[in-house]
Amino acid sequence: MVSKTNEQALEASIEKYLTGTCLEEQAAIRDNAAEQPFSPHHGYRLGRTQDFNARYAVDTRWLWQFLQDSQGDELERLQQRYDDWDLRILERFDRLAKKYGMLHLLKRGLAIDDVHLHLMYPAPLASSSEKVRHSFAANIFSSTRQVRYSLSNTLEEIDMVLFINGLPFATLELKNPWTGQTARYHGQKQYRQDRDSSQPLLQFGRCLVHMTVDTDEVYMTTKLAGAATFFLPFNKGHNHGAGNPPNPTGHKSAYLWQEVFSRESVANIIQHFVRLDGSTRVTTSWTWYGAWWPMPVAMAWASAT
Repeated sequence: MVSKTNEQALEASIEKYLTGTCLEEQAAIRDNAAEQPFSPHHGYRLGRTQDFNARYAVDTRWLWQFLQDSQGDELERLQQRYDDWDLRILERFDRLAKKYGMLHLLKRGLAIDDVHLHLMYPAPLASSSEKVRHSFAANIFSSTRQVRYSLSNTLEEIDMVLFINGLPFATLELKNPWTGQTARYHGQKQYRQDRDSSQPLLQFGRCLVHMTVDTDEVYMTTKLAGAATFFLPFNKGHNHGAGNPPNPTGHKSAYLWQEVFSRESVANIIQHFVRLDGSTRVTTSWTWYGAWWPMPVAMAWASAT
């Protein structure tokens, strides 16, 4: 049976699981009160739409917070040298992202002069030191709803964007089968026809994956190319067929935010299961080798050009 929920309720459900709160709960708090504490679920932070810089496709609030908290000495060296230290970081990031893609930057960071900045700390192994564990804990994962991503149409919004240290790794368009809107048809159509892939957030390589999600199914692509965009199912399968198995405690697609989007899962996918196929420049596709899937098969995150 299709879950009775609207798109806003699905957004809130995902946001609540990731962060422990949601916009609807925050709206009920008095204006001068502090934000509610984040949950013990996945430890994401609640993003704000006004902090998203569409020009660079970055949540600057969490990027600067991460760099200050984890690499304050390095950041201070840049701040002492340059009045426009923040613009220099963003411009350097933008040039490298266009040339090598987000994956390269998340793994290798970036350098300005003799200052090197990490943009993500890897997940620890069982044998990792306490320092590695502490560094990983410094990563800031965040979730922002209704992101205005377009420089040319400033009112156009994407339902949800997920970030690590202010850098986007997933966009999501959410649909509601109860009202006739499905991920398989309407979500894919929205990405193909209504989303401007020339905008920084949606340019290939600037975000690892784009997903269309409803309460029953999930589909994904890593390369938006208008009508030619190719989506793959991101489902577990059921009875040796398509789709997802029944979930007695919630939506069939809940594994996406309950399992795949955990901090450790996302970091491990980035570290070990995603690669950029082709040359050193951003020209072809991401490939992901079934990081959490119970199937012994490789799944491509996009079709090659």
